[in-house]
Amino acid sequence: MTAAALSTAPTAQQLEQRLRDTLQPSALEVIDESCQHHGHAGANGSGFGTHFRVRITSHLFTGKSIVMRHRLVYDALHDFMAHGLHALAIEAQAPTA
Repeated sequence: MTAAALSTAPTAQQLEQRLRDTLQPSALEVIDESCQHHGHAGANGSGFGTHFRVRITSHLFTGKSIVMRHRLVYDALHDFMAHGLHALAIEAQAPTA
């Protein structure tokens, strides 16, 4: 992968900020797990910016199915796909009373 492509790879902080802005989470954790996927499809060889885990709790998920919750996360992050985001592991839940 070129240096230019690596410099545009998304960071956990960028994904976290986008999710905070769009889904107003009460709890959020974004973990870059790219280093665990070295040599896998979509890995860029740098060990960062391709594979992420998102743990998120948002009131916007209340009453929504797991599929719809995941869709909201994907929709919020869709433009990062063009910059190297390859895989998301999503744990999305609504707040409990």
